[in-house]
Amino acid sequence: MRPANEAELAEAVRAANGPLRISGGGTRGIGLASGEALATGGLSGIRLYEPGALTLVAGAGTPLAEVEAALAAEGQRLAFEPPDLRGLLGRDGQSTLGGVAAANASGPRRVQAGACRDSMIGLRFVDGSGTVIANGGRVMKNVTGYDLVKLLAGSHGTLGVLTELAFKLQARPEAEATLICRGQGAEAGIAALTAALGTPFDISGAAWLDAGATGADARTQVRVEGLAASVAYRAGRLRDGVLRNFDIVEGEASAALWREVRDVTPFAGRAGAVWRLSVTPTLAAGVVAAIRAAGHDDLAAIHDWGGGLIWLLLPVAGDAESGDAGAGAVRDAVAQRGGHATLMRGPAGIAAFPPQPPALAAIEAGLRARFDPRGILNTGLMG
Repeated sequence: MRPANEAELAEAVRAANGPLRISGGGTRGIGLASGEALATGGLSGIRLYEPGALTLVAGAGTPLAEVEAALAAEGQRLAFEPPDLRGLLGRDGQSTLGGVAAANASGPRRVQAGACRDSMIGLRFVDGSGTVIANGGRVMKNVTGYDLVKLLAGSHGTLGVLTELAFKLQARPEAEATLICRGQGAEAGIAALTAALGTPFDISGAAWLDAGATGADARTQVRVEGLAASVAYRAGRLRDGVLRNFDIVEGEASAALWREVRDVTPFAGRAGAVWRLSVTPTLAAGVVAAIRAAGHDDLAAIHDWGGGLIWLLLPVAGDAESGDAGAGAVRDAVAQRGGHATLMRGPAGIAAFPPQPPALAAIEAGLRARFDPRGILNTGLMG
């Protein structure tokens, strides 16, 4: 099914006799959702764009490329730097705005600007009963009622089908620069990221890539953006202070480094399971060390958000011995230190999302009962 508008989508949900598998552009879906396909691509188009107010409203099926082109023409952008994971996941198609929001897809700038959900100021969606619900507005001061905007972002279509989204925007910076050091180990690299993030110099990216990811020396990199004079000053202060012996690259050379981290391109086209871990940044090196010690010494790692986000490539596809894509080692290491582990690419029989603790599972079940009482939206995707 491919409804052409919100009313048709609501009717399709009301008339459904079984599970529905929600899809946008088909570029970033993960997990094992089942049911009849319900595509949101027909709900496309920019409904409102006010550059002076830094506000955009668009249908959930609007291609992300269309949105980014419209914003670029006015010198603006989505602050959270949405990633393009088609190469990593082996997908075709076009990423849509609704798919980005449903996955809460966020890039390296999250350390400064927050996640996708932090830029969302309003939405419309159809719940599992076919009811159209609106929440938020077109200005940031709208804070009345429950914050369904934050709830729906990252829910992967399990609570409702997004139909329209409103975002606050950000001006494109005049310049950017990246301070880079090669050869640092994980602990030293993450310590450098932590030190940089602790300065007043408004860091907009902080990442460490190991040798398995770069194909050469490990790489520590820190980004600053803004007016050209400000970028030059802050980069210089960082190099004279907590990032001594770092080199500085600017412009397109800097941007290319962050596209690589944003889109996890070092793992694209390489055999193996890909995991996405969210952990306390200062514990990141210990988490990866524990997974290596559990029999995965040949893994490759990318640490983003100052170490708070870890991408792992376990190069033996499916883990030849246990057939669990390393799930036991990965989830044990994360559970012992606190955090979350999601299988982004791997054997079909392994759950993408881990089981929730009982208290959180009860809250989740209550939310699903309220928003999807028939249990038909992306059934089986998140447990």
